[in-house]
Amino acid sequence: MRRFLGGLLRLRRGPWETVATVLIAAGVVMLMQPFALAAFTWSFAVTLTGTVMFIVVSHFPE
Repeated sequence: MRRFLGGLLRLRRGPWETVATVLIAAGVVMLMQPFALAAFTWSFAVTLTGTVMFIVVSHFPE
C-alpha cells in the first residue's frame, strides 16, 4: 500500500492507471445499475473522466 501511495505522489504510470481503470469500471457499473437515478446520471461523467485520465496518465514515466 505504501508503494502504491508513493507511486501516486511521484506521478508514476502504474498506480495512476489503476485509479483510472477503477474509475472507468465504476462508471460502467453506474451505467448498468437499475436502482439509483443519481448514479446513472453521473455515470457518463465518471466514465469520461476515467478515460481522459487514462490517456493522460499513459504519458507518465514508468
